Amino acid sequence: MSRTIHLALHPYGVGGPGQHGLWKDPSIAKNASIDIDYYIRQAELAEEALFDALFIVDSQFINATYPAHYLNRLEPLTLLSAVATHTRHLGLVGTASSTYNSPFNLARRFASLDHISRGRAGWNVVTSFDTGAAQNFGLDEHLDYAARYGRALEFVQVARGLWDSYEDDAFPADVERNVFLDPSKLHALDHVGEHLKVAGPLNISRSPQGQPVIFQAGVSEEGRDLAARVAEGIYAPGGGLAQAQEYYADIKKRTAAYGRDPDHIKIFIHGGPIVAPTEEAARRREREIFAEDDDFDRNLALLGRSFGAYDFSGHDLDAPFPDVAHLAERGGRTGAQKIIDRARAENLTLRQVAQSVREFRRSPFVGTPQQVAGTIEEWFAAGTFDGINLAFRTEAELTAFVEGVVPLLQKRGLFRTAYEADTLRGNLGLPIPENRYTRERRLANEPEGAAR
Repeated sequence: MSRTIHLALHPYGVGGPGQHGLWKDPSIAKNASIDIDYYIRQAELAEEALFDALFIVDSQFINATYPAHYLNRLEPLTLLSAVATHTRHLGLVGTASSTYNSPFNLARRFASLDHISRGRAGWNVVTSFDTGAAQNFGLDEHLDYAARYGRALEFVQVARGLWDSYEDDAFPADVERNVFLDPSKLHALDHVGEHLKVAGPLNISRSPQGQPVIFQAGVSEEGRDLAARVAEGIYAPGGGLAQAQEYYADIKKRTAAYGRDPDHIKIFIHGGPIVAPTEEAARRREREIFAEDDDFDRNLALLGRSFGAYDFSGHDLDAPFPDVAHLAERGGRTGAQKIIDRARAENLTLRQVAQSVREFRRSPFVGTPQQVAGTIEEWFAAGTFDGINLAFRTEAELTAFVEGVVPLLQKRGLFRTAYEADTLRGNLGLPIPENRYTRERRLANEPEGAAR
């Protein structure tokens, strides 16, 4: 097999959605989510194992029912800038909302991270489905789906335009000629669109990888379309092998339809491997984790996130699932609609729906190192992913995967034995985007009729 697997690490801190009991684990520092040393150590372990990237999630709204990690955590770009100074090859992917940021500021912050890391920054573009975030940014209500995704597409286009403000050779810094900047290589964007108005130029040059890598997590039709148009990496939804195959094929097809090379979009599935000396021990640990996290009140609150942080606690738990479809449009519409459809089809009560959100589901990536490596190889060969976004509850579980599974993947030729490059693009096998103004000049100077 000529393709090789990409691996990213998603640290949990004290526990995000569904990991309600993680903060109680004696091996987890209660301040892990705000301890930069915790993230640096995670990053160093990932880099020692030759992983492609460290992935940091974020949200901009909480209430007291939210997961422990959400209540008290570091801002992603600040965190990753610190991690950048302790790593050399590991990609650094931060989540930031296109709904609740301004393009100039965010483009500048990611460009700064790209320079600090010498070309290892990535931006996970989200539109935000926590409706309460609107009030934190001076708005009365959250944007609907169409507005959020229309703004997201335009936002990414503007950010990329700002990252092209300087051509690669804009700074000759020629002392003898007294020329620091070649002004002909500096370009204002002067963008006026449906959602955004940004003049530019950005006051920071291009990095060694040209521009940060764009990631996205497209689930809905709008999300999948946005991913196919602009993403270079995708965090795919969960599901079984058949669902993963469908999503993978769909995204690659949509990407080609937009005239893009499908190989230039890397799809990552979520994986939480559990590795033990025997399959019995691994499955026992899987059950223990489910029991540690099975908290009904927390599950009920987690259910509300898909409906704009709606509080279901005031409803009769044993009555039919309430009619809250109107809340989905400004929340997590795709996930919310699946919940509604199942509740209606099976005539479920609110209690049953809340319980079903956290039903025990066996993971395919649980077992001995040989079993986990074999399943990863099987899924990879079946066309379900280009990479896995790995999440481990404890450092010991990360170490078990690194020491037990990674060498087997390397032995089978499925994972690198050394980094291919110093940049995130280089290690993901993505091209450096040519500056748009350089490209225009190059095409204008080509002989008439030359291949373009």
